Amino acid sequence: MGPIPQQAMTPEIIQKIDDTGIIAVLIVDHLKHAIPLAEALLKGGIDSIELTLRTPAAIDAAKAIKKELPEINLGFGTLISVDQVKAIVDIGADFAVSPGCNPRIVQEAYKRNLSFAPGIMTPSDIEIAVENGCRILKYFPAETSGGMPHLESMVAPYKYLGLKFIPLGGCNMKNAETYLSSPLITAIGGSWVAKQNLILDENWDQITKNAREIRNLITKLK
Repeated sequence: MGPIPQQAMTPEIIQKIDDTGIIAVLIVDHLKHAIPLAEALLKGGIDSIELTLRTPAAIDAAKAIKKELPEINLGFGTLISVDQVKAIVDIGADFAVSPGCNPRIVQEAYKRNLSFAPGIMTPSDIEIAVENGCRILKYFPAETSGGMPHLESMVAPYKYLGLKFIPLGGCNMKNAETYLSSPLITAIGGSWVAKQNLILDENWDQITKNAREIRNLITKLK
């Protein structure tokens, strides 16, 4: 299959992600936590989430959220196989991201009209993603690969393409403003808002507090 000329994310999803500025990255171990977790995030002002496909409960949690809280912009992370693309499309995923840049997964997502952002960390990753029609890219792992200085240097030759990035990996309240202040960033992703232990402890109030804190920062910067 040749290069895909179109944008691999729909304009509607691009706008939703840009408007929210933050994607909460979630590891859900138990189905019973799906709805109260999503409600806690909504209460704090976050309506875009990335459910990681690392637990048996992830797919059922997504189904529950899609049914009960359709206003959630429902995304999936850790997509590493074509079969996973098929599975999440069947339950109505709004978008997906992956740790790396696998053309087969990008093309499967495009074929099934799934908005998709592959993971990049090198110029070669960027070129593969661009050749396959992607203009919104996941920058991963952001902090350990050099943060904004690395991204700005790496993207310089491709700046004319208007690429936008979602940094994940090491993002937190201490460095969120550095990322969000850059015109290269459409939104940041992070697990600090709803860490796995907070979910397991059912600490919904703290999750709402964390969500509200980053929401207030994003509002201030816009």
